[in-house]
Amino acid sequence: MKKIDFYFDISSPYSYLAHTQLRKFEKETGEKINYMPIFLGGLHRLADIHAPGLNPHKGKYLIKDLKLFADKYKVNYQFNRYFPIKSIHIMRGSLVAEQNNYFHNYIDKFFIAAWVDSLNLNDEKIFEKFLKNMNINYTDFFQKLSDSKVKDDLKNRTEIAFKKGIFGAPTFVVNGKMFWGQDRLEFVFKEAKK
Repeated sequence: MKKIDFYFDISSPYSYLAHTQLRKFEKETGEKINYMPIFLGGLHRLADIHAPGLNPHKGKYLIKDLKLFADKYKVNYQFNRYFPIKSIHIMRGSLVAEQNNYFHNYIDKFFIAAWVDSLNLNDEKIFEKFLKNMNINYTDFFQKLSDSKVKDDLKNRTEIAFKKGIFGAPTFVVNGKMFWGQDRLEFVFKEAKK
């Protein structure tokens, strides 16, 4: 089986839907997905793209489209009432979680907080309470978020993704081939099984 690289940002509802199906794929096959955190806002700036959810006309369609796929996948989902989610701290936090061996739990919980529970993750007090509920020391965690090495790491990962041709999330790279969008998972899985 070929390795699947999954480029994602918690702020992307389509990344959440892809995540639910990737977790299912992992359980069914025993294969591990290579989660590749990026900062979608930075990636969009590099690619000179405006997020479709911020356009009122596209946003209305996007909300319906997301619901269609959530129903198809039979997963819990609600569009976050506080969209857009400012994910810079969340995504830097994913790198801190990666360094401290709780990455997958962190990602699972933040995707649920954003796209099932519709928490206002832009509110620092809610963010702090959420981390404390995960038994993460907020003061220590926030110091690590502010570390220039963590900041530079996320920036570098985002720039490397852009240089590979990645312009949005979710994006998958399998066997040297790129697939953009959670609606391409059928092709991602097929390529992985070649």
